[in-house]
Amino acid sequence: MASPREGRNTYAYRQLRDQQRALGLPCWLCGRPVDYSVKGVAARSHPWAFSLDHVVPLSKGGSLLDPLNARTAHMRCNRSKGNRPAQLVPNKSRDW
Repeated sequence: MASPREGRNTYAYRQLRDQQRALGLPCWLCGRPVDYSVKGVAARSHPWAFSLDHVVPLSKGGSLLDPLNARTAHMRCNRSKGNRPAQLVPNKSRDW
């Protein structure tokens, strides 16, 4: 059986990642803007770079290629979350 990491090398995964990136959304975990200017190998170590996160972690049965399971996240937020459920920060429209 192939490991989940091997699936990230497929055309289908890269296409899903690129489609999510093209949306230009903020991080779904913290609500802050993502630095989309960082690309390639440098993005793997840049904390504010785009990363494709999965709502249901792959280790918990989530689908690698399901667009409904894909979200935009900072590399830092994604790594901090790990395979735990997300602790979302409420997106306030203004301070009262």
